[in-house]
Amino acid sequence: MSLLGALTFFHLWVVGLGVLKVEQSQISISTVVKKSIDIYCSVSSRDFENEVIHWYRLKPNQALEHLLYITSTKNPTRSRLGEKDNKVEARKVSHSSTSIFTIHFIEEEDVAIYYCAGCYDRKLFGGGTKLIVTDKNLDADLSPKPTIFLPSVAERIQHKAGTYLCLLEKFFPDVIKVDWKEKNSERILESQQGDTIKTGDTFMKFSWLTVTEKSWDKEHQCVVKHENIKEADEMILFPSIKRGCALANSAKEETNRTTSAAAAHEHLCVLYLPPPPSQERLLLGHCRILSAQKNRSLWQRKEFIADGGTKGPSFLHLLLFLKLSAQNLAGFSF
Repeated sequence: MSLLGALTFFHLWVVGLGVLKVEQSQISISTVVKKSIDIYCSVSSRDFENEVIHWYRLKPNQALEHLLYITSTKNPTRSRLGEKDNKVEARKVSHSSTSIFTIHFIEEEDVAIYYCAGCYDRKLFGGGTKLIVTDKNLDADLSPKPTIFLPSVAERIQHKAGTYLCLLEKFFPDVIKVDWKEKNSERILESQQGDTIKTGDTFMKFSWLTVTEKSWDKEHQCVVKHENIKEADEMILFPSIKRGCALANSAKEETNRTTSAAAAHEHLCVLYLPPPPSQERLLLGHCRILSAQKNRSLWQRKEFIADGGTKGPSFLHLLLFLKLSAQNLAGFSF
């Protein structure tokens, strides 16, 4: 079992006992050189005052490295790192059951994932916080920009299921976490995740959730965690499939609309198509059928065909998001 796999297993085992819970709410921190940053770790423990909290870092292609530990809520612990004295320090804040780890005078070599760990018989690790050093303007709006897509008619009729799709664009850094829940529920649902893809100097990602017919009357949420979403995770609400399809049908009647909403419904037309066959020859033929619409030469894009062949069920999502813009799709008629 891998190190992270073992940590996850032990985390679940200990939390199940209700003894200790260690959480790092920051999945990443972006900064420039020479700055100082704080990483927070919440430790739910029956005896936080006496809890020993350790801090580690994991650099690419290196072993997990122990940096320091903190025991007292009264005095911080400082440590040398590399050639620099007092490069890192940790302290405990008793009223919030939090440990704060500080890295001073940030350098490129400090890029790593930093973990805190509490002890109960064995060490229990938090989820980790990735430190990113960049020269990018961090004052700009670098939060994920969401676009939502509703289930297709064909999928509902043929498969008695519906797929919600959440597209997130123009965010930085690339560290992002996407989960799905029913509205007013805390249970994480099983979903599918596309790769995080670099687009220019920012990133994009899409995730989708397929729900069965018994859940068509429920609203769902795409829950996005990113360092540039301030204060709390973003909850992107999807209407129930029954309500959403009624809205889509109504919007299609407005044939003269040229707004972005109309472009989104053109996207939906693409999603109504059935998935292509798995064989490459037939897959090429399927792409040619698409290209016949308004003389679009999609099938000539070799990388598009490769994506469709390897990604399987995400073929149409790749067609939609990776190769075309809303303007390019305007005018398609199926």
